[in-house]
Amino acid sequence: MKTMRLWFGCVVGLAVSMIFGWSYGFFIALLPINIMMNSDHWHWDSYVQLVVGVIWVTLEVSFINGFFQSSPLLLTIIVGIFFLEKCIAMSHKSSYLFGFIGLLVGSIALNFASYSSFDLEDFSITLWCSAIVTVPICALAYYFFPEPTTEATIDAVSDTTNNVQRYDHIGMIRQTALGWIIAMLAFLVFQFGDLNDSLSAQASILIVLSPMTLIGSLAASKIRIIGTFLGCLAGLCIQIGLYSWSDNGVLFIMAYAIAAGFFCSWLALGTIKSSIAFSAMSALTVPLTTSLIPDQKDAVFAIFYRFSSILVAVILTSMAIWIIHHFLVRVIKSPNEHFSHG
Repeated sequence: MKTMRLWFGCVVGLAVSMIFGWSYGFFIALLPINIMMNSDHWHWDSYVQLVVGVIWVTLEVSFINGFFQSSPLLLTIIVGIFFLEKCIAMSHKSSYLFGFIGLLVGSIALNFASYSSFDLEDFSITLWCSAIVTVPICALAYYFFPEPTTEATIDAVSDTTNNVQRYDHIGMIRQTALGWIIAMLAFLVFQFGDLNDSLSAQASILIVLSPMTLIGSLAASKIRIIGTFLGCLAGLCIQIGLYSWSDNGVLFIMAYAIAAGFFCSWLALGTIKSSIAFSAMSALTVPLTTSLIPDQKDAVFAIFYRFSSILVAVILTSMAIWIIHHFLVRVIKSPNEHFSHG
């Protein structure tokens, strides 16, 4: 049933974006997956974090851009405080989704808001609508494809609620510092590098960073590259397969639904394949919703550019995370930690 829920969410989301002609329609196709892949049952907390996080971060970005865009130094300081707030939220499980959404959306919006061609208002409104519409889409998915409840499931839930979580405060400080440094480096690089067409590369940096640990980030890097390759390959097959029929909305949705069904079956497994499939779904969805314009422009170049830019961004991010992690381990440590030079 989980496969059907995920498939229903992304396909209906894409259909809604096509009906209303939203500029950033990939959000509404990917947000239901991001929420439902981590939960087999409806939980209001996740949707509250999603909607509140999206609205709050866009308001923050609008305020920062409006008051500090003219002063690069003040802008950098305020952005640093903004990223620190999000990284602290990510270091706590209860507010992780709120922090991650803020860091991902905020970094992208702050970077692109510095370009005159970027419409921050249109971006914010589309994102609000996507987050709000995600709630009824997910509700329908859980209603039409409910997860069977068994005694074993109930026992498992009761057991996990009784566990007391132990916190490694030094580790949390290191994670927060690692996330903040990488986020700031990415912001500065994209500001000074004039990389206004590399949204996917910037998003990949933060997705790779999301585990907030060295081992987790290196694993996420490999997963991101493999998933992006598979998603780009599927998108290329759809583009070539439809060819001159890409302006037919029904055929487009059907082709997307077939590819999404394959990846959603992986998403439901909850293993490494699930992470690969999520990267594949984003690589499949974004070019087809942002670069493909029927009878005017295809998405072939965008698909190749997406893979190459993500590959470079992920490799450089992994190297930066490795260096910064080893630096932080030696700078931020508990009194009983010792490091040998051997």
